[in-house]
Amino acid sequence: MRGELTAKGRATRRRIVEGAAAVLRERGVASATLDDIMARTGTSKSQLFHYFPAGKDELLLAVARFEADRVLEDQQPYLGCLDSWEAWERWRDVVIERYEAQGDECPLGSLFFQVGRSTPGARAIVSELMRRWQESLAAGIRSLQATGRLPAGLDVDARSAALLAAIQGGVSILLSTGQSTHLRAALDLGITDLRRAGEAMR
Repeated sequence: MRGELTAKGRATRRRIVEGAAAVLRERGVASATLDDIMARTGTSKSQLFHYFPAGKDELLLAVARFEADRVLEDQQPYLGCLDSWEAWERWRDVVIERYEAQGDECPLGSLFFQVGRSTPGARAIVSELMRRWQESLAAGIRSLQATGRLPAGLDVDARSAALLAAIQGGVSILLSTGQSTHLRAALDLGITDLRRAGEAMR
């Protein structure tokens, strides 16, 4: 779609994306049709293609970005203020609750399977999600450093990258088995390892 959207246009586009996300969660990406989405959002075909000229794949990418944003939004406000060990524990609980509630069906993964995980648009969404997530974890670690709970020489980037990788591994196993045991272990050990780094300062 060319040109800048008006405030009304942005609101309409967001309504379509949110409605499409709800339909895809309910019916599954493979089963949902544009007719289903138009019925849910009260949108005509011409209106739908006005906002998404490339059709369903373009809409799916927009929904994928919406779902990626939800991954981080669902972890708030805790992910944004990891400035104490108690905050880290609350964040840990929220992450586990989110993925246990999701179970073995991942809307984001299904969307990427449909449009092709290797397509530039899909790769950009995943890369941005991982970057923002790791940056939030790194900011939390730096907050603990600033208050003397962690040593100043701790490699923040490596620690945040390892923690995010552990979470993603746990989520992948949950999606395969329906069990959150590995995700719980990844979070518990990751946070415990950080706390031990702080205790070693004493």
